[in-house]
Amino acid sequence: MRHILVILLVFISSTLFSQARLDQPEIYIGTSHGAIGSMVMFKPSVSQSYLLGYNGGLIFRYISEKNVGMQAELNYSQRGWSESDSNYERQLNYIELPFLTHIYFGNKTRFFFNIGPKVSYLISEKVLVDNTLNSTQTQHITAVENPFDYGLCTGLGLMVKIKKNVIQLDTRANFSLNDIFSNRKVDYFDTSNNVNLSVNLAWMIQLK
Repeated sequence: MRHILVILLVFISSTLFSQARLDQPEIYIGTSHGAIGSMVMFKPSVSQSYLLGYNGGLIFRYISEKNVGMQAELNYSQRGWSESDSNYERQLNYIELPFLTHIYFGNKTRFFFNIGPKVSYLISEKVLVDNTLNSTQTQHITAVENPFDYGLCTGLGLMVKIKKNVIQLDTRANFSLNDIFSNRKVDYFDTSNNVNLSVNLAWMIQLK
């Protein structure tokens, strides 16, 4: 499944960038802030509900082709998981760098679709709730063993241009391809990758 997603991403990106060039490129910078709901896909499975956190940062967008551009971001993202019995919650705080293909339709008001890879690094982790007295379960007693993370993100949005200002709403799904815990044959978890959904409101300025 992971290899199929990577191949699909490369194919879409190479196809979309064969578009007609604009006479004048569009350049935007701005900031984005919102909420994120996160889980960790454990195997063997752990019953969970979404853990809510903050997600936001800086945006740079460059459009030189008709209907297609690129977007890079620098974000702070609070991920993690909340177990269904509400006895355990852990927050994982990442700095992330998404590199996205930006596809849009419209002029002053635009619908858009973003897809691309991202890399992340864990800067801290925090147990928010722990009512598991003397638990020996791996996810309760083990710190994150793989701080580096990489994966895919895709989403839909709507943006409105008011002179040189841009207001946009962006919804996004993120799927990590790396595990937070070691997955050797002697380890308990075969997989433990981050999965999350986010909704962000952004404000940007068009520089050119």
